[in-house]
Amino acid sequence: QVQLVESGGGLVQPGGSLRLSCAASVSIFSLHDMGWYRQAPGKQRELVAVISSGGRTNYADSVKGRFTISRDMAKKTVDLEMYGLKPEDTAVYYCKAHHVVINKDYWGQGTQVTVSS
Repeated sequence: QVQLVESGGGLVQPGGSLRLSCAASVSIFSLHDMGWYRQAPGKQRELVAVISSGGRTNYADSVKGRFTISRDMAKKTVDLEMYGLKPEDTAVYYCKAHHVVINKDYWGQGTQVTVSS
């Protein structure tokens, strides 16, 4: 079983920054395509950023240039640094990973990010 635990959400003013962290219960060598998704009220969950096992990154157009995804293999974490936050970034942010051997997707419980003045 894989557990993903997010942290770092909160309330921030427009233009501010936050750093989200996702801690995995297993080595992230076995987790492919770790990423961050978000879901705003009344909207579908959407991809924000993903990092492949090879280290390649992909971002939603709406966050390119403002968000950066990174991983620390030793700490078993995947982080999302968010700058220049906008009210439209308000959502619950979820961490997701695919376990290669088990061939199953796992999700964290989510962390709330609210951008408001």
